[in-house]
Amino acid sequence: MIFDKTLLLSDAQAVTADAASTNVIDLGATGTIYGATGAMTRDIGKGKPIPLLIQVVEDFDNLTTLEIKLQVDSVENFASPKQVATTGAIALADLVAGAIMNLEFIPRGADERYLRLYYDVTGTAPTAGKMTAGVTMGNQSNG
Repeated sequence: MIFDKTLLLSDAQAVTADAASTNVIDLGATGTIYGATGAMTRDIGKGKPIPLLIQVVEDFDNLTTLEIKLQVDSVENFASPKQVATTGAIALADLVAGAIMNLEFIPRGADERYLRLYYDVTGTAPTAGKMTAGVTMGNQSNG
């Protein structure tokens, strides 16, 4: 897999409590077609799948489960985030270095300007555990 720094959401980000990804991807403002009354609409999840890689880079401890949510919003501070996908609850036993999460593509519904991940911790706050995540050129499957 190859990451582009501008499309990296988390870079070995320590997840010790509920938190948004360190970085937010700005998809840019949509333009207005000549003669149209309003800006174009977008949904980057339509068409050819855009690969997303979310990987544990340091074993987690303490927590019961971790859920990772893909969110979009029209403003960078995510005042009213819209969840477009989730990994579901991931058990502590599965949060070991090298583990790849099951959210592999940006889905339909990613139709606002800003994109981020949100890490939702359940149980005791972890003291260890790091994630790296972002858009890639393609993900290795060994298949």
